[in-house]
Amino acid sequence: MQQIFNFVIKNKTFLLFLFLFGISLAFTIQSHSYHRSKFISSANGLTGGVYGMVNSVDKYFGLEIENSKLAEENKRLRQLLLNLQINADSSFLKNKKNANLNYVVRTAEVFKNSYASPNNYLTINKGRKDSIYEDFGVITPKGIVGIIDNTSNNYSRVISILNKKSRINAKLKNSNHIGSLEWNGKSPEFSQLTDVSKFANLKIGDTIETGGESAIFPKGIGIGTIESFDVDITGDTYNIEVRLFNDMTNLGTIYVIENKDRKEILELENSDE
Repeated sequence: MQQIFNFVIKNKTFLLFLFLFGISLAFTIQSHSYHRSKFISSANGLTGGVYGMVNSVDKYFGLEIENSKLAEENKRLRQLLLNLQINADSSFLKNKKNANLNYVVRTAEVFKNSYASPNNYLTINKGRKDSIYEDFGVITPKGIVGIIDNTSNNYSRVISILNKKSRINAKLKNSNHIGSLEWNGKSPEFSQLTDVSKFANLKIGDTIETGGESAIFPKGIGIGTIESFDVDITGDTYNIEVRLFNDMTNLGTIYVIENKDRKEILELENSDE
């Protein structure tokens, strides 16, 4: 208290000036409509700016919730789209709730992503407790990512298409010519499609997609476009450089695909063994 009193005594002239300035400013604003409108406008601008900042902060912290809702909606639409591709009759469209869903789609987030080694894997934040198991396909809205190869209760490991052990059945979109998608361990932007018949009609920019001849991915999931191609040393097939649709170095939300008929298909294919 003594310090405050001493400050007032030492600075009484300055404090008196501030007091008188405040009174004069108040009288000026009160008696002149122009000054009053300017003051109110400035105050409103300051208040509006503060509210705008608060609103922006609220929106920022609400993004995670909104993104989660969007991912779930995308999952539902993608599941519907995948099943429409193999249930194209009108009865499926009219009775979606009771339709036999050949593919079930689940969302997950990439927890860890490697793309610099010859054999790359991803870790996602969903596992067996989320009904995710080995040999489920993994995609994004742009195209394929890889295949689940190991699971725990809460996490799953994905063998990336940027893995020299990976082999994906793929085809040319504009024909039924198929091949095997592999990776040569070089650039994360490209993969290689091998064993494509030399009778295939190719051109730069053609789309490559999943071939549908496996029990993992349905037909027609995007992979990339033809960057270049040449004839294999045997002279019977093409080697195709494929520019991937996905940026494999930057993956966030992914979709895990379960083929409900996978077990039945594999049992039928292995029935003679």
